Order: sequence, then structure tokens, then C-alpha cells
Amino acid sequence: MTKLQAPSLVQTAPDDRTVVDGYDLGGFFDEMYDDEGQPRPGCEKLHRRFRELPPQELNRRQRAADRSLLHLGITFNVYGEAEGTERIFPVDLVPRIINGREWDVLEAGLKQRITALNLFIDDVYHEGKILKDKVIPEDLVLGARAYRKQVAGFNPPKGIWCHITGTDLVRGGDGLMYVLEDNLRCPSGVSYVLQNRQIMKQTLPQVFGATPIRPVDDYCSRLLATLTHLMHGRLGQPRVALLTPGVYNSAYFEHSFLAQQMGVELVEGRDLVVADDCVYMRTTRGFERIDVLYRRIDDDFIDPKAFRADSLLGVPGLMDVYKQGNIALANAPGTGIADDKVIYAYVPKIVKYYLDEEPIIPNVPTYVCWDAKERDHVLGNLDKLVVKAANESGGYGMLIGPHSTAAQREQFAKLIRANPRNYIAQPTLSLSRVPVLVGDRLEGRHVDLRPFILYGEDIFVLPGGLTRVALRKGSLVVNSSQGGGSKDTWVLATHPDQTQVQTPASQAQTQS
Repeated sequence: MTKLQAPSLVQTAPDDRTVVDGYDLGGFFDEMYDDEGQPRPGCEKLHRRFRELPPQELNRRQRAADRSLLHLGITFNVYGEAEGTERIFPVDLVPRIINGREWDVLEAGLKQRITALNLFIDDVYHEGKILKDKVIPEDLVLGARAYRKQVAGFNPPKGIWCHITGTDLVRGGDGLMYVLEDNLRCPSGVSYVLQNRQIMKQTLPQVFGATPIRPVDDYCSRLLATLTHLMHGRLGQPRVALLTPGVYNSAYFEHSFLAQQMGVELVEGRDLVVADDCVYMRTTRGFERIDVLYRRIDDDFIDPKAFRADSLLGVPGLMDVYKQGNIALANAPGTGIADDKVIYAYVPKIVKYYLDEEPIIPNVPTYVCWDAKERDHVLGNLDKLVVKAANESGGYGMLIGPHSTAAQREQFAKLIRANPRNYIAQPTLSLSRVPVLVGDRLEGRHVDLRPFILYGEDIFVLPGGLTRVALRKGSLVVNSSQGGGSKDTWVLATHPDQTQVQTPASQAQTQS
């Protein structure tokens, strides 16, 4: 195993030890250091700065970042926790750096993927050509839990179904990026991307100011433009609101943050009413019409008349207004069919079918348990595979074979046999690692990446996205609910006009 040594002919005294000394690559692909222990291109300034700052100074800055998270209220809620539901979402001091040219390829691949998935969603709710051509078994789509017959034949505004997407990427031991899964229903995490960036400007101002980093600060204005675009041509200035389930939802901080940053109303279902084939918001001045609803509520709960009758979170009659074209919903109901984990296995075929192109970013190899042959392989190799339920998220409903017990494997075998349509399996990837600050040294931890894609007048990919990190040593689970944290993701600019723009406010922050 390679360990970094201080590049100096002078013997380093114990008191002069830096956080990078003795860094252990652990046999994994490390995104900051190559196999020889040298900083990768673009990481040199960060490496140099970490050698200059004493461990106690870095720890002081890490504590300052933690305090900022607390003061800003950057939290998430955990369901079922006896000790309390609200936690700070930790951000690690060491940013993740992505080469600009690599990012250009990833950006093209994400645009390709979203274009194909939008065409797929539109097709399965209309003619179903891809099903008739037997590219995907019809039963897998029409029998999926996320399929919504209520929108069959419906044409959403501008023909767009998936307005906001979070696509999870992982880097394997070969150094290549793979798509792990698609999130097209209510993807969360972008607020942490924006807040992490502001915190890092304050915490590592010299490195940040000297590194050509692509900006993320315009995301909320782009999100608002994506939403208003849906009703342009019908209304002069569409009125937008963000629909939240309420303060007990795990992503409530994000809901309130995005609404505040866009300058739109944050509403719950009880704040809205349907009248005269339109949706109105209750205000102290009376009722005001809402034209676009960025809903952060699952399909099942948005309208008790159309979906779950026992829902208290939605708006009765909302779907009728939507079908009449008097309100736009983002993301469109029914979009979840494209992030079913079984459908994920067919995305390379979906890209080929609609675009006649090979996927730019490959999938992780996947076994679908509805297929008898593949199911037998999965059942015979549960100790080597990662098994996932088709519609679970947050690290739940998952078996990590190499870290599982015999009892857990037996339980999952029963679940798979009872409902094979609901499970897929993938090989255990040797996920890449990035250094994190642990006490007075750096240690490698596994990461993934969730870029955010906006589909409006055109398709925009936010440079970088949310890097989630498994803070527990040896863990592969990066989800915040499972003990994970996050990092700021720096995509390096390849041209001067891609560099982070320093506004007077941000300059004041970075000089602090």
C-alpha cells in the first residue's frame, strides 16, 4: 500500500508532521493522489496548502465549518431515530476536484441520458413503441409500482417530464465513472451543494481563489427559469410555488432554502385550493393563483382524488387542473417510471433506441431478478453482490453481500423469491476514495457524486454536484441517513469564462 511521504530531504520532526504525511491509498483508486502518491493534475495547490497548514489549524477551520452549518440550519431529518430527528449534514474540509475535460464528457453523457429518458417516459404514456418493439418487456413497465395510468395519453407542458434530475455517479477501481442510479421523482441535495461552496470559500480562501473553479451560484436562478419556462406563452409572468410535505420531511431545509433563493412561496397542501379549474394559494390578501408548482411530494400524495385517498399532504383536484393545462407540475407525475431500478438496467438500450447512440457514461453491470437465469446467479452469489429493491432509496432495502451475515442473506433470498420483479443486483464496486480530515491526518473514504440536471428551454448540468462521502471507515454507504457526509465538488475550468466569478460579496467572504 502506497503511503505519502513529505517531499523533502529534511527529516520531518514529529511536531512538524503534516496531515498528508503517511496518507494510505489502501489499494483503491484515489481521486487526489496517483499510485505513486503524487497529487493528480489540478490537486497540486490543495496538496501544497495542506502541507503548509498545521493540523491544529485545519482542525480549527473544520470546527468553524461545522459551526457555520449549525448557524445556517443546514440539517436533515432522520425518520425513526429515538434520540431526535434533526441532524447537521457534515461537510468535510477536503474538496473533491474533478478535471475539467473529464467533466465535459460527463456533462455530455448526462444530457444524452436525460434526453433519452424523457423520450422514454413520453413514449410509455403514449404509443409505447419501445414496448411493442420488445426492447423492454411490457410487464416490467406497465406493472411497475411507479407507473401511473392516470397520466397515460397526457402531454405535459413543453413536452418535458423530468425537469429536475439527480443522477448518481460512482468511480470504479478502473478510474472510470459509471451511472449508479437515476433520481427523477423528487431528487434532493442541491441545497448542500450551494451551501458547501459558500462555506469552502470562507474555510480555504487562498486555495479557492487560486484555483479556476466552475461556478454553481446561479443554480437557483436557472431553476426558476426552468420552472417559469413551462408556462411561457400562456401567461405573462407565471407565478411559481414550491410544495413541501412540511417541517417533518427529511429535506425540509432544502425546500425552504430553494424557495427563499428563488423568491417564491413555500406552501403545503393545506395552503392551496382548487377553484374555477385553477389552483389558488391562500394569503392574507385573499386567494392568489399559482401557475407552476415545484412539488417535493411523491406522486401518491399530491392529489387524494387521483392517487391515495388518505393523503393529507396534497391538493384535492390538482390533477384535474393539471390535465386541463392550467398549472404545470415539476417533475411531472409519472416520471418515476424512469428511475425504477429495474428499468435502470435497460437505460443503455433506451439510449440506443431513441437516439441511435451508445451511452457516453456506462451503467454499472446489473442483474435483474425477474429473469430466472439471472436470479439463479444472484441467489448463488449473495455474498459477493449488492442487492437493491426497485423503489427504495436512502440506503434502505439493500444488502451489501460482502458485509452481510448469513441470516441477512437468507432473508434477502426469501424476499427475492417472493417478489423477483422488485430486486436487482450489482457487483460490489471498488469505489474510488477521496481524503477526509480525521483528527490530525488525512484518511481515504469512499464517495459518490450526484450532479443535478435542469431540463427547461435547454438542458443544464450543474458543474460538479453533491459529493457524498462515507465518513465511517471502510463503509460503502454514503447516504446521510446512514452516517454519510458531503464535500464541496470543484470542477476545474478549461477556459477562462468557465471560472468561478468573484462578486463583491464572495470576495469579502474569501478574504475573511
